[in-house]
Amino acid sequence: MSATRSRANPGGARVLDMGEVLPFRQRKPEWFKVPAPGSARFRELNNLIEDQGLHTVCKEAACPNIGECWQRGTATFMILGDTCTRRCGFCNVKTGKPTFNDPLEPLRVAQSVKKMGLRHAVITSVDRDDLPDLGSTAFVGVIRSIRRMAPDCKVEVLTPDFRGEEMPLARVIAERPDVFNHNVETVPRLYPLARRGSKFLRSCRVLRNAKEMGGDEVVTKSGLMTGLGESKDELLEAFQILRDHGVQVLTVGQYLRPTRDHLPVVRYWHPDEFAELEHEAYAMGFDSVAAGPLVRSSYHAEQTLEQAVSSTQ
Repeated sequence: MSATRSRANPGGARVLDMGEVLPFRQRKPEWFKVPAPGSARFRELNNLIEDQGLHTVCKEAACPNIGECWQRGTATFMILGDTCTRRCGFCNVKTGKPTFNDPLEPLRVAQSVKKMGLRHAVITSVDRDDLPDLGSTAFVGVIRSIRRMAPDCKVEVLTPDFRGEEMPLARVIAERPDVFNHNVETVPRLYPLARRGSKFLRSCRVLRNAKEMGGDEVVTKSGLMTGLGESKDELLEAFQILRDHGVQVLTVGQYLRPTRDHLPVVRYWHPDEFAELEHEAYAMGFDSVAAGPLVRSSYHAEQTLEQAVSSTQ
């Protein structure tokens, strides 16, 4: 891949000037140090997932919280293959023309959820703009299969935007997942840089529609990254727009550059700044907020759901 066609430099697009950025090899601040996963339970679950030929975002995205989450009984499965039809500048999932379409995948995911003894399963996918249903039917299959095989496990779906189409979304919400999550990822100004092919307000409308369709039975959730050059005011404005669209749960974490071919980091936000963002978000009326350098979309997913449900009762 040439430098002009990397995710960091998507050729042919109007790319914003990020200004001064941090070098790829620069040492990260000390608050990013976490113990490497290596418990017996982690190894057991890892072997189980590999034996089933499944993909997890925990591993694909090299999530720093993988050991903690798997120990707690939460895991994020990525369905519909590992090749995405979009090219987001921050994402480490490979992009191209997908060929994967396994009708038995929902059953295999549900079997793994049961064997792993998960209390909270997060189901996400690559963007599948190539499919007529945009991948929505696969989400339906996974939700139904988990409900049959592991009825005590909460189900959270983290879906693409389905290009803003209502029928794929309605199909998923009709299954009443416990949580509907769709990440806006960054502030509106940075969408031409980081999320080509997506639109901030379209994503917000997806979240609003999900809440209107699911009512009190479905908790809505979204998340953003810091570190791409956004300001605090821009983040707070994005939070408020999400809140105005009925989002109940918010996650905010630091972007970490996966490779040289991805967007660079402009700066690392300090834990104290994340604490301020969390305080401001609660003041806007979110039911549950998780903000911190290592927070990812599924971080403490079970606890944030409990908090959101209890606050609405």
